Amino acid sequence: MNACDRETATDTLNQANGIIRKKLLFFTVLMFGFGYALVPMYEKFCEVVGINNQRIPVVAENAAEADMSRIIAIELDTNVRGMQWKFKPLQTKVKTHPGELVEVMYEIKNESDHEITGKAIPSYSPRNLDQYLKKIECFCFTVQTLKPDEVKQMPVKFFVDPRLPAGIDTVTISYTFFAQEAS
Repeated sequence: MNACDRETATDTLNQANGIIRKKLLFFTVLMFGFGYALVPMYEKFCEVVGINNQRIPVVAENAAEADMSRIIAIELDTNVRGMQWKFKPLQTKVKTHPGELVEVMYEIKNESDHEITGKAIPSYSPRNLDQYLKKIECFCFTVQTLKPDEVKQMPVKFFVDPRLPAGIDTVTISYTFFAQEAS
């Protein structure tokens, strides 16, 4: 193989590599954009379908008459993922009658040396509790931003619908804070 043929082969190989690099770059940018758009798309999907719609607070007048014949124990749990926050309920257990308005307080503290923004995502046990848990006020409706060493106390107001099945006498409400980009 002479020098001219080697040069032509090298040029052809470089062109092929350049095309592959451009395709890989395009695919990487496309996947990053898709990943970035997943959260708002998921929230919109949940809103349309009516699943786990935490953005629509319940009006207090919707609270039903309390069922004084039953007592529900509500366990409160907290978690933090990917953030230097300390997050806890000020009380870990509450007892209430179905239909009775409850207010519990949570406390978060930014233990880092920079401002952090987070969003709380609720989860419940038993799994279908979200059908019976009616929130009136919750820090999970919006993102929270804390400056370094800032401490914030946040209320959650809710009631458990009296239609909660009779066999359920203990429920768990858990919130997990995830880091969010400041908006």
